[in-house]
Amino acid sequence: MSAILILIGASLSLAICFLAAFLWSVHKGQFDDPVTPALRMLHDDETSPHAKNVPEPSEKETLL
Repeated sequence: MSAILILIGASLSLAICFLAAFLWSVHKGQFDDPVTPALRMLHDDETSPHAKNVPEPSEKETLL
């Protein structure tokens, strides 16, 4: 029975250590992404107004 209590205590302390390390890294900005927002404007939007006005080629046009 004492082994179970020791293992529960060890696992809880380890989980608290991992939670503290995660919160510290979030606070320090380790998960911030400064590159992706600048590159987001280079991708085409599926819902842009220009994409709706472009007609799709018909079957005859694709065979020519």
